[in-house]
Amino acid sequence: MTIRAFIAIGLPEGIRRDLAMLQALLPLPRRLEPEDFHLTLAFLGDHPEPVLEALHDGLSGLAAAQFSLTLEGAGLFGGVRPRVIWAGVAESGSLRHLQARVARVAVQAGIPVATQGFNPHVTLGRAGALEPDQRARLEAAVAAAHGFRAGPWQVEAIGLYASYPARKGARYDLLADYPLTERASGR
Repeated sequence: MTIRAFIAIGLPEGIRRDLAMLQALLPLPRRLEPEDFHLTLAFLGDHPEPVLEALHDGLSGLAAAQFSLTLEGAGLFGGVRPRVIWAGVAESGSLRHLQARVARVAVQAGIPVATQGFNPHVTLGRAGALEPDQRARLEAAVAAAHGFRAGPWQVEAIGLYASYPARKGARYDLLADYPLTERASGR
């Protein structure tokens, strides 16, 4: 059996609430449920359970520092045909370092993960084919949300999630949680 999986940072309730308020201000064609908000560190794709078990072993041994993270701004992926509406993440060297370490663990487990081009964000919703007036309203609302800010909060763990695609949007289940136990040294 194969499982579609990803590694992500789950978000605390207060941050999810702030993101839900942002969602309410945007004319989103399809919204993610607040309980599904997360910050993906590595999308893994479909893999058999033994490969994911090797990944689990590697992530269990990952020693990484807790750090503070803040969300800011909003944007669109897809250019003239926006397909993903997202909240941005304030620049964080600690986040980039963690993502690179997670990607290395995945590669060592036999899962190819892109180590370049990490664009941290939290997906708020998706857009299918939009009429020009719908696209213009969405673009204007996203531009007006440039001042959005949520946090900071302390990132204390990462998770391995299963993704189950469905017609109304994917459903996510946490398979395993990996605490970040080292304390940051003055970062």
